[in-house]
Amino acid sequence: MERDLVRWLCQRLPAHRRLLVGPGDDAAIVRMTADENLVATTDMLMDGVDFELARHEPERIGRKALAVNLSDLAAMAAQPVAALISLALPRQGGEDLARRLYDGIMPLAAEFDCPIAGGDVNSWDGPLVISVTALGEVPHQRRWRRSGATPGDAILVTGQFGGSILGRHFDFAPRIHEALWLADNATIHAAIDVSDGLSLDLARVCEASGCGAHIDLKNVPIAAAAADLSRQRNDGSTPLDHALTDGEDFELILAVPPDTADQLLREQPLDTPLTRIGTFVSQQGLFTISEDGQRSPLMPRGYEHRLDA
Repeated sequence: MERDLVRWLCQRLPAHRRLLVGPGDDAAIVRMTADENLVATTDMLMDGVDFELARHEPERIGRKALAVNLSDLAAMAAQPVAALISLALPRQGGEDLARRLYDGIMPLAAEFDCPIAGGDVNSWDGPLVISVTALGEVPHQRRWRRSGATPGDAILVTGQFGGSILGRHFDFAPRIHEALWLADNATIHAAIDVSDGLSLDLARVCEASGCGAHIDLKNVPIAAAAADLSRQRNDGSTPLDHALTDGEDFELILAVPPDTADQLLREQPLDTPLTRIGTFVSQQGLFTISEDGQRSPLMPRGYEHRLDA
């Protein structure tokens, strides 16, 4: 399992005075000056895993490769500074493919004032692989992490969930603007972006924070695409199942003090709607709360890279 390898690595890597946040969060934070810290994140996308080059336009693939990294910066409330793009290109048609990838990357980079600072290009007889490293900056006194949720905090989410495989996983908007506004105007105890599934990524916040969560299922904002996918697959999975487990929604989960959460929900200051889906609690684990107040365990599910021993 991917998470087992990450845990092993975190135990083996030595601490360093410059490394404020290391592996295991959405991004690393490196101390740079007394006022600013460097935020660094990287994601690798592979043909056959994250996209299918035979079916998907290279422009959309390139855009997604940068967007998923910007989403990680949003989860840390970091202002984008620059990005590095590394490509492993198929030999046949590789140059034209690279140009089309960059045609998708550059408009999004311009939208978020994130210059492409360099990278690397290789060719081989294998499939397309694109790796992006995004750099951001955050004031020393303001850094979001997964580990700050406390019992009693409201669980707020941006946007809607489920059915992203029908197209939104290419075209989503990284929540950079929303995160920066919230960081400047509200108290946020913890955050994560939903890349692998709402329930799975919420469980990661709980694990990092040493707490649990009560989820009010009727309040989970379900995307129309989740209902479409449920009808298309017709396998017994409901739209709510897709909202909880599909992943690649790239929305934010936020741990917010109750008074602040009430004000945000009342005023809805962002272009993207905020929804309260539950409360962080002291007992570890995920639990659903029925309308009559009954509590039931919820198994977190989502996408994880699997590794054979």
